[in-house]
Amino acid sequence: MYDIMEEEEFEAVELPDITVELPDIACCFCPQAEFNGKSDSLFFNDGVRRIDFVLVYEDEDMKEIDKNRTFQKRKASLMKMGMELEAARSVVDEKLLFVKVHMPWDVLCTYAEVLHIKLPIQPNDLSTTSSPFNFLSCITRHFYPSEDLIAKETEYFTAPFEKDRLEYFYVKDRDLFFTPSMRSRMAYYILSRAPYEVRGNIKKFGVTKLLDGGVYKAAYPLHDCRFNVRSKEDECPNERYLLYNEWAHPKSFYKMQPLDLIRKYYGEKIGIYFAWLGFYTAMLALAAIVGLGCFIYGYTTQETSTWSKEVCDPLIGGNIVMCPQCDKECTYWRLNSTCESSKKLCIFDNYGTLVFAVFMAIWVTVFLEFWKRYQAELEYEWDTVEFLEQEEQPRPEYEAKCNHERINPVTRVKEKVPYTACGRCIRVSLGIGTVLFWIVLILASVVAIIVYRLAVFFSFSTRLQSDLKELEPFKEYVTAQMATSVTASIISFVVIMVLNILYERVAIWITDFELPRTKTDYENSLTLKMFLFQFVNYYSSCFYIAFAKGKVVGYPGQPVYLLGKYRNEECDPGGCLIELTTQLTVIMGGKAIWNNIQEVLLPWMKNLIFRYCTRVGSEKVIPRWEQDYQLQPIGKLGLFYEYLEMVIQFGFVTLFVASFPLAPVLALVNNLFEIRVDAWKIITQFRRMVPEKAQDIGAWQPILQGVAILAVASNAMIIAFTSDMIPRLVYYWSFSVYPYGEHSSHTMQGYINNTLSVFDIQDFSNKSRPLQTPYWFNNSTTCRYRDFRYPPGHHRQYEYSIYYWHVIAAKMAFIIVVEHIVYLTKFVLSYVIPDVPYTVREQIKREKYLSQVILHETNLKLVTKRLKPVIMNDNNTFLL
Repeated sequence: MYDIMEEEEFEAVELPDITVELPDIACCFCPQAEFNGKSDSLFFNDGVRRIDFVLVYEDEDMKEIDKNRTFQKRKASLMKMGMELEAARSVVDEKLLFVKVHMPWDVLCTYAEVLHIKLPIQPNDLSTTSSPFNFLSCITRHFYPSEDLIAKETEYFTAPFEKDRLEYFYVKDRDLFFTPSMRSRMAYYILSRAPYEVRGNIKKFGVTKLLDGGVYKAAYPLHDCRFNVRSKEDECPNERYLLYNEWAHPKSFYKMQPLDLIRKYYGEKIGIYFAWLGFYTAMLALAAIVGLGCFIYGYTTQETSTWSKEVCDPLIGGNIVMCPQCDKECTYWRLNSTCESSKKLCIFDNYGTLVFAVFMAIWVTVFLEFWKRYQAELEYEWDTVEFLEQEEQPRPEYEAKCNHERINPVTRVKEKVPYTACGRCIRVSLGIGTVLFWIVLILASVVAIIVYRLAVFFSFSTRLQSDLKELEPFKEYVTAQMATSVTASIISFVVIMVLNILYERVAIWITDFELPRTKTDYENSLTLKMFLFQFVNYYSSCFYIAFAKGKVVGYPGQPVYLLGKYRNEECDPGGCLIELTTQLTVIMGGKAIWNNIQEVLLPWMKNLIFRYCTRVGSEKVIPRWEQDYQLQPIGKLGLFYEYLEMVIQFGFVTLFVASFPLAPVLALVNNLFEIRVDAWKIITQFRRMVPEKAQDIGAWQPILQGVAILAVASNAMIIAFTSDMIPRLVYYWSFSVYPYGEHSSHTMQGYINNTLSVFDIQDFSNKSRPLQTPYWFNNSTTCRYRDFRYPPGHHRQYEYSIYYWHVIAAKMAFIIVVEHIVYLTKFVLSYVIPDVPYTVREQIKREKYLSQVILHETNLKLVTKRLKPVIMNDNNTFLL
């Protein structure tokens, strides 16, 4: 094996020495090949050498290629590494020069060994266990891609490639032994390490630097054909066309994803993302069914709910006068005016919600554990079980600022770094401070929205009654609380999206300022910053409604004020749960619609504008490499935003599902579109990505596990503190019967009257006394408010009653018991479900055994052949 090590900063990486004679630069010949009219060709003009990579260079001077000294220098560097090049002028813009790169067989073999690429040694001889559900194959086969078009790949045992033992590998055809994605990956590996300039002892290298500096316009591997038309070339596999028709096309929305073909065409990193997204979506189907059942149960029982009927009853709710919910401008109101909202609350606040919350806590554990198993299967099938990540090259931005020296703690050799230990501390501290500042800014925006709620609620309370007189049917549905909640949710969503756009740039700037050494370090640092910000940005308003709103409001005679001016807003008599549901609906729905429109329209519009500006009438008149150049380049962060979008959605589905059982349904519908939209986008609108190896979903796995742990506590607290379930249970089991109640058996009758405290209107302060009273108020001396306090005249008037302390004790007991039961269940499930299936472990052992027998024992044969025979002479001595 070759040991790939990096020299000091600014110096080229030592690569294996490929024995290719490099002619003198002056006599290097890279012929300019005229376009031969074959728009789908993937080969040089000789029709033999495959194009493995394409570089796009803009020649402002329009010189002949043989006379272009800059191009000759760079071409000489690549040829020294064994690459073969062919250049061609653009059909559309003569200033553009397309450099086609081909990797010869010897170069492929060398770098396959360098990159530890695992290749087949023999077909898999382990029998696969037959499924007990094989009789359903006649039905399920319609949900899989057509096997006539996408044939199932033969399974092989594989081993890391070694050039000296080529005869032991399963080579049927040299041209097909290395897949196009492998060839492109190796080509990019060389290009990213190829020196392009020498200044004294310093060598600058890497195509990434040249792309960032604008020297090259683009660098990309080729798509194998057009997405909607089969290639006319006999040797073209038409994999892009197959992926479009069997995966990205809307007509295939019901089919399973062809993951093996996705991995083969785009590499393991893209494949593992779509595998995870598909698995997550499939698991959501079960959660969506249970959540929909919970919703239907609540919808069908809303008319039979005892406490809801009491609210709507003219003789009960109609005779209960409620205290004003704001100072002066608000007036008294009847409880039955909230009849419709109480019915809606029954849909989400019922015993089915409790069962569903516990189910989701177990579901998320099962999802993560079974994903580990599925991921282990993919690791084996895609040869990433013992994936060895190569030493990553420092980022060009890091190298450009290496002006300090230090002793490497591992090699004890001097190396250049961009900052001292103190400088690094300052950069990291500044980054942390900036992130905290933006989090405080989000919290400030939440406070601003709270102030908006308080201010607008006063206005809605005074105007809605007069404005809706002509629209009597809507009067029952549009209340001050509902209008305030909906408008505040919309404003909150707009603020969230604006802050996202601004912070995204700030997060990238901070991460650039910190100067992480490698791309992986850069992505991990950015992932942490973005997720922390997005977590606070998306969830802060929901946490406020769930755990803060209506919790510290005092009572009508002594309300609590925010900033000493704004009276804290109260929950509706039915609770804040319906408002939390509204907030989740607006944010989840708006985010899903916005993201899908952005992912579809933006790349499509950019490509449309580019084609219009270049005035290309038909793709048939230009070669394959130029057709791909017209597509959008993939972003530097690749799948980062796709993962971030799904993890934020995962948080909505798990953290607040107790208040919104339809969240999994919305997520399922969104993901069914998301899979096809992402597939359509990368196949039709983007250039082919450089294939990358990936063993798992990376840093997102611990983030998902953290969200899953937090979700248990979050849902338990929502049921305890946001919903009315615990007070209802306390009333049913304790306060409806003796010694606290007058009923002979447990019942919910009288619950509303029991949970509304009494207030004497003479105890209003001058600041909060209502200016007007409705005509029906008559000579009433009291009003009711939502709390558990002693009535006026009691020796402890307006202090918390014994009911309050019973409810608090029940809430705390509920949280402790539910959390312990669910966490114990999660622990047991995690222990019982193995991360790696038994069959996969067997196959891994079999593969390791074959690797030892076939590859490593060959050394013994070589030694045996070289030994001379041992002969015994007449004196019984040995002669060699």
